[in-house]
Amino acid sequence: MATRKAPPTTEPHVERPGPAEFRDPLVRREIAKAAVWLGMALAIVGVIVLAQPLLLIVGGAIFAVFLDGGVRLLGRFLPIPRGWRLLLTLILGFGFLGWVFWFAGTTIAAQAEALRLVVTEQFNRVIAFVASLGLMPTSQPTNIGSQLLGSVGRLTTAVGSAIGAVASFIAMLVIGIFLAAEPRIYDRGIAWMLPVRHRAGFYRIAEHVGFTLRRLLFGRLVGMIFEGVFTWIMLMIGGVPMAALLGLVTGVLAFIPNIGAITSGVLMVAVGFSAGPHQGLYAIFVYFFVQNIDGYLVVPYIARRTVDLAPAIVLGMQLLMGALFGVLGVLFADPVLATLKVVLVDLSRREAAEEGEGPEVVASD
Repeated sequence: MATRKAPPTTEPHVERPGPAEFRDPLVRREIAKAAVWLGMALAIVGVIVLAQPLLLIVGGAIFAVFLDGGVRLLGRFLPIPRGWRLLLTLILGFGFLGWVFWFAGTTIAAQAEALRLVVTEQFNRVIAFVASLGLMPTSQPTNIGSQLLGSVGRLTTAVGSAIGAVASFIAMLVIGIFLAAEPRIYDRGIAWMLPVRHRAGFYRIAEHVGFTLRRLLFGRLVGMIFEGVFTWIMLMIGGVPMAALLGLVTGVLAFIPNIGAITSGVLMVAVGFSAGPHQGLYAIFVYFFVQNIDGYLVVPYIARRTVDLAPAIVLGMQLLMGALFGVLGVLFADPVLATLKVVLVDLSRREAAEEGEGPEVVASD
């Protein structure tokens, strides 16, 4: 008798989660990974496309730190509301800048054209001397000069035209004034976008960053005044032409560490040798004397309680910011680097405290 075959058993169909099933842990984990990579890509594109607006915001924040330092300093002597102290700081600051521009315009404006001619003549002499040694073809000096001028032109494209420079400067001033008027509002606005458990840490880091930048910029301001006045006096004693203009240029360029000092030194030596070999050697002596006193006495004394930034790291940051953002990048490289270091140090201390080194580490900050 033939046996009947049993029908094949069919296993029940199991539904797998699809890409729209966000409740599944695997899908949510993959979405989180994709969101991280997409966010990084958008951040890189945003930095490239929005480089100039971002730098204007950074410049406004740095200007706000300047104003906040002045407001806090006045608060030690004048028990008046913060708004009045901010107004007084603005009047004193812009009044001083106005006096500087008036002094430069009425006293040494005629020397600016002479300085340009002297630097151009000295540059041509150096190139001709190098060509006479056979180190450069005779047709190269003009090409090198045009390449240098072209590089300077590319470096200044961050600001654009004269109208763009004025508009950018005004935008930074307005942003800085608004930030300095009521800084707590903006701190609370940023903290509101963070989880509640991270807000206390954000407030601590923001306070530490503000304290560090105030000290850093105050030391830079004192260094600028010292270098400008001391250079002017010593060059005037040595009979170097355009001593007042060189002192003013040295003081302004002292805000940019390393690169500013080299630029002002080249201008100083070029003007000194235009008047004679003795004045040129004396200008070299003044440059190294002022830079050593400022670098080994003035700045370390003021910056002992600020971030300790290695010169090589600062120079590397300036080169990187200059290549990405031009002159404004070089100008803001030092404060940006100091901010990054403070944030990373505070985060590392917080992580170490959470891993079991005790709450005393957090309380000591």
